[in-house]
Order: sequence, then structure tokens, then C-alpha cells
Amino acid sequence: MMLEIDMIDETSEISTEKWTEIKELLLFAAKSESVVEKAELSVTFVDNEKIKEINRDYRNKDQATDVISFAMEEIGEGEIEIIYDDEAPRVLGDIIISVPKAMEQAEEYGHSFKRELGFLALHGFLHLLGYDHETEEQEKEMFQKQKEILDAYGLSRT
Repeated sequence: MMLEIDMIDETSEISTEKWTEIKELLLFAAKSESVVEKAELSVTFVDNEKIKEINRDYRNKDQATDVISFAMEEIGEGEIEIIYDDEAPRVLGDIIISVPKAMEQAEEYGHSFKRELGFLALHGFLHLLGYDHETEEQEKEMFQKQKEILDAYGLSRT
């Protein structure tokens, strides 16, 4: 398996150690989800103002949120399917995480910032793979998958 992960920290809040932990979790999740071909994604850390702007512009929700994913392989209305060259990597998409929101939620939920960042990165990653939570059934499946991967990796909610 080859998963290339680009990281952009617009906040200067993510240490090399935290980034390494997130990367290792995403690699673990990719293996768990059988992402076997050459693939790539990006993870960008932003502030609440930036994620609010993205949420407003792309989702018509004028509020800050914790994580937004843009899946490249998701085909919606007016979009075309990506056809890859044999040598080209599979482009999964982009994950954008609000660092201040992650800090707030870690405190609110009573767990570490590391655990919250891992949860948000994994949540975004699963969206890139096609998981969703629009219906009760989808939510149950996605949240169970998140719990299984986080527990197996060692980032359970304690």
C-alpha cells in the first residue's frame, strides 16, 4: 500500500509529533479499509474563521465546523468521473480540520487533543472513502467503523 499524505498547517499549532500521529492513524485506517493502490490525500489545519468561510462557500452553512472533506471520487450532480492513467495515483481528496474547534471539543468531551485530532482526521478520511451519515443507517455504519479503527489503533475514547 502506498498512501501519500500532504499536510498543511495554516495555524502553526500542529507539532511534528502530532502530525506523525495523525499520519500513522491514517495509514492504519487505509490498511484497515484495504486502500491498496497508490493513493494520495491532503490534510489542512485551519482556524475557525477559515473553516467557517469554506463551510459557507461550499455547504451553504455560515458557521464554523470541526472537519470538512472534499472527496475527489464522489460523483455529484454536474460532476464527471475521474479516469486514472495506469501510473497516476488515486486522488482521494482533501480533509480540512479546524484546530480551535478540535481543542474546544477535546475539552468538552473530556479527552485529549490528540484523540480529537485523530477522530476528526479519521472521520474525514472515511468520508473520502465514501462513508456518510446522512441517514440513521449510514451514521450507525460510519460511527461503528470509526470506533473500531480508533480502538484498534489505541485512540479509544477514555
